[in-house]
Amino acid sequence: MTKEERHLWYDFLKLLPETVCRQKVVGEYILDFYCASAKLAIELDGSQHFSEEGERQDGVRDAFLAEHGIKVLRYSNLELLTNFQGVCQDIRAQIDARKRPPHKPSPWE
Repeated sequence: MTKEERHLWYDFLKLLPETVCRQKVVGEYILDFYCASAKLAIELDGSQHFSEEGERQDGVRDAFLAEHGIKVLRYSNLELLTNFQGVCQDIRAQIDARKRPPHKPSPWE
């Protein structure tokens, strides 16, 4: 993990009541973090993601994940370092908005 990923993991994600996995493999991709209960990927992007090729690759990856119902949240490393509380508040709000209610079996199940 990068230092930014460690900061987000140890100082926020690991403390959440929802289970968040690190380095989750989905298809041919490795997600920085993944919250299954919200079908939410959390990505921290370094400078390589802001090149033309990096943006193209991220678009292909995000489309693949969207096809599987996974929403991708992207934050730059700089944003994390300069607005940590704002990033954490946004992640919390996104998890709350996407959490699936517990499954209630139908009478015929």
